[in-house]
Amino acid sequence: MVELMNEIIYILTNEAMPGYVKIGKTSTSLEQRIRELSGSTSVPLPFTCFYACTVKDASFVEHQLHDAFDNSRVNPRREFFQISPERVVSALKLAEIENITPKKDFVESQEDQKALNQVRAEIRARFNFKMVDIPIGAELVFSRDENIKARVVDNQTIEFNGAVTSLSASAQEILGYENSVQGTAYWMYEGETLDERRRRMDSAE
Repeated sequence: MVELMNEIIYILTNEAMPGYVKIGKTSTSLEQRIRELSGSTSVPLPFTCFYACTVKDASFVEHQLHDAFDNSRVNPRREFFQISPERVVSALKLAEIENITPKKDFVESQEDQKALNQVRAEIRARFNFKMVDIPIGAELVFSRDENIKARVVDNQTIEFNGAVTSLSASAQEILGYENSVQGTAYWMYEGETLDERRRRMDSAE
């Protein structure tokens, strides 16, 4: 009997579409799929793989995820959801066989990587703890492992592993990624990611 290949569920983000995630599946190459989506001239920046894993039945798992987060779906004919990617990861882990999230960005050119890095730097520069009412000295928890913690040092930096660093640099170190990441998507305070907290507070204004 021929054994079926494990299929892939992916969660993509795009810095040009903050607050949205794409939940999809592929039975071939994750890199190829990301490059296909990013190659469209209608997309200003490449997609980034926030998380990906193998599952036994990608169609079933994808359907379950889409159904679970239907209230956050932007368009019933599209795979985009206005939700924190970490919320999707938490649900996806129930069906996960192996985490295969790539450690680097898949981009077509140096110009694409430069544009991606520039936008990430601009987002980092805009965020500060005061804007989300997090006091100096507050404890942050890493979303993927609640045993990993950090302390807010000032308006923009944290203390992690005995060193003063940034949210993004520390998240990149923990995840082992080659390229910079958006630290606010991974660090949590009072049960929500810093991204979620910022968007919630912005919408309340």
